[in-house]
Amino acid sequence: MSTEQQGHRLYVKGRHLSYQRSKHALTPNTSLVKIEGVDDQKAASFYLGKKVAFVYRAKREVRGSNIRVIWGKVTRPHGNSGVVRAKFRHNLPPKSFGATVRVMLYPSNI
Repeated sequence: MSTEQQGHRLYVKGRHLSYQRSKHALTPNTSLVKIEGVDDQKAASFYLGKKVAFVYRAKREVRGSNIRVIWGKVTRPHGNSGVVRAKFRHNLPPKSFGATVRVMLYPSNI
């Protein structure tokens, strides 16, 4: 396949794991995201500041499309296993736990 036929994906897949939490309290304004292929804190540091998009389909059509997006940003690593914290403009709904999010490869800092 030549490069013209291949799709150039500007994002890496990730999973919305949960909200940040302690033993008892939940913090819904910070979400935990596991990025595909990132298994340590050093690799996760590359994604700090990158945009995150939660893309979903809604029932009602707005401007000819049923697809909606909630945007966010990777803020910092969470633990040692490559999980990162992300803040979204609107908190992600709990039904998105386990759902795929897109971690964009921009803005670039290299």
